[in-house]
Amino acid sequence: MLATLLRQVPYFTEEDVAAFVPLWNKQVQVKRNDFLIREGQVEQHLYFVLSGAFRLYYPTPQEDICVGFAYPNTLITAFPSLVTQTPSTYCIQALKKSELLAISRADFYALQEERPVFGRFWRHELEKALIGKMEREIDLQLLDPQQRLDRLLARSPHIFQLVPLKYIASYLRMTPETLSRIRKY
Repeated sequence: MLATLLRQVPYFTEEDVAAFVPLWNKQVQVKRNDFLIREGQVEQHLYFVLSGAFRLYYPTPQEDICVGFAYPNTLITAFPSLVTQTPSTYCIQALKKSELLAISRADFYALQEERPVFGRFWRHELEKALIGKMEREIDLQLLDPQQRLDRLLARSPHIFQLVPLKYIASYLRMTPETLSRIRKY
């Protein structure tokens, strides 16, 4: 599955794909409600989700604030911890039984040095993530609950099939009751 997706990147050659795929050599299985990473752990891997679903959240004494999701064919990591090698302030929890492939931080950074095309790939992934985070920030700052829901559905129409309502509500910064009331279907 990973190789198939990588072959869709127009500037990757077969040689690039062949160099990259074997480095994703750690297979990870996570049971429903178990953690891929907990607050306080230092992230050492970038993950590719093969199956299942995850929520990324920031724990506070009052509530867990959901800041993102991952599902099949997406990448996930506790990004600030991966980059800075400091303890994560986020948790990544499986919403259902999940399988992932992982590449170590060391292998990923070494490959970017060895093959600059992977630095280009990573920059494009980070650019997409930054645009998504900026759109989310605008959603949360400017829009009413219905508009936030509509924009989420436009970006991720499959979200209700993968993620429980309470986590979607947290992500949209509203109560589950508000989400149930404004949801049109």
